[in-house]
Amino acid sequence: MNRKTLVLPALAGLLAPVLAACGGTDGAGDGVDPIVVGVATPIDATKAAPAPLDPSQAYDVDAWNVLRSTFQTLLRLPRSGTAPVPEAAESCGFRDTQNEQYRCTLRSGLKFSNGHALTAQDVKFSIERMKTINNTNGPVSLLDGVDKVEAPSDTEVVFHLSKPDATFPQKLTTPAASIVDPEVYPKGRLHSGFGVVGSGPYTLKTEHRGNRITKALFTKNPTYKGGIKAKNDKVEMRFFNDSASTERALRKGSIDVMNRGLSPDQVRGLEKARDKHILLQEMPGQEIRYLAFNTKDPAVSNKAVRRAMAQLVNRSDLVRNVYSYTGDPLFSMVPKGLTGHINSFFNKYGDPNAEAARKTLQQAHITTPVKFTLTYTTNHYGSSTVKEVRALQSQLNRTKLFDVSIKGVDSWQQFRTDALDGKYSVYNMGWFPDIPDADNYIAPFIGKQNFLGSPYRNGKIESQLIPSSRQQSDRNAAGDDFKQAQDIIADDVPLLPLWQGKQYVAARDDITGLEWALNSASGLQIWELSRGVAD
Repeated sequence: MNRKTLVLPALAGLLAPVLAACGGTDGAGDGVDPIVVGVATPIDATKAAPAPLDPSQAYDVDAWNVLRSTFQTLLRLPRSGTAPVPEAAESCGFRDTQNEQYRCTLRSGLKFSNGHALTAQDVKFSIERMKTINNTNGPVSLLDGVDKVEAPSDTEVVFHLSKPDATFPQKLTTPAASIVDPEVYPKGRLHSGFGVVGSGPYTLKTEHRGNRITKALFTKNPTYKGGIKAKNDKVEMRFFNDSASTERALRKGSIDVMNRGLSPDQVRGLEKARDKHILLQEMPGQEIRYLAFNTKDPAVSNKAVRRAMAQLVNRSDLVRNVYSYTGDPLFSMVPKGLTGHINSFFNKYGDPNAEAARKTLQQAHITTPVKFTLTYTTNHYGSSTVKEVRALQSQLNRTKLFDVSIKGVDSWQQFRTDALDGKYSVYNMGWFPDIPDADNYIAPFIGKQNFLGSPYRNGKIESQLIPSSRQQSDRNAAGDDFKQAQDIIADDVPLLPLWQGKQYVAARDDITGLEWALNSASGLQIWELSRGVAD
């Protein structure tokens, strides 16, 4: 999953110079000190992406963490595990054996935070709005299988899918399926700014300077009806420029919790900080890091160039020397722990081998050294990213087969926009799962409307393997399709997987619920956090 410079004129008026509050209303918990969560990545509004908290645009981890707490979806991921459970819905299920018609019955008495009633017509509007806006930076691809939505009554909604999709219930748990108020969110355009009107467990007030959020205050929503039991009344998010300043705030006690962006040095330091009233919770992770290729760029359009890189990249070196074993080498886009994972890249290329890479390039009559720029975002994935790309540059260049330069881009929004416009030959990317299923590590990157805007196409994956896998309600039965897709990706190398990360949450030692702080898609569950003795 996953956008700085010039603010749109209309937005500039909205995001006036000094700190300003917007969105939501006060609810339960007034006078209670909030649990303060530090976030090491800022959320910005930009000319290219003016609506960072609109579900039709938001498609990065930090924005989704805000949306999960303020909007409802029909279903949600449970406290732990991968099987969706009801949220705004009372019940949901397929109504045919082909996984093409999905019907939900809503809970009664649902309301948006502004007091407006929430009905099935609003669900229909929200899904249709996502598809109508079709924002290139947004998560619309998660709903591209929806052919038609019907609302036969105020409490019934029916989804007709263009093709069978057993993963559709999981997709309804994502913020892409957030239910919005049609009187607030226009159908044909984005809702700019930082205000949120939802029906989730919290209401929201934000503070910002210019086009950047500085604080977000979540207050327990007194009219919320859903399956979440919040263990706190208020949570405040404070947004920092980097993980180092976030960690300093944690150690000083000005924030209570820190999630994401921790460097290996910070992990080691926080592991030893128990005597300073800090706890570090380690969890299995499904974050991956990979290289993406513009397969039409002359520098890397020849498959042999990409294969040679696959023969040279030393993942163990990255994990050991850059990430200090806070991750594991990854030889497929599908991470370990998910059904269908296979070490396709290792099976095809084995250990790093400069002579094999040289032979690959010679047989394809490629002139060496191959020159290109490896582009990366400087602040979105943590401070270790620059070390990672420098290590990759060194691995490739010391063979004399490549002449790689590197370039950092400060703005995540600009980085994403330029990547989608095909301005980069090769670029470093990360991916947090939208849903905990192997489908989410293959389908988003393949096809006409893929997340990367990649020109790469493969008919077998698109028209055979993905559709076949989505017919399997038993996800174990889909494993063979995923394995074939991974082998094809290893052969064509439109993407080059690097490593799979572990997840960490650091907190002051009076905070409980850390073991439940992240769901199976690495989403932050702020409602699980509390002070003192856990329930």
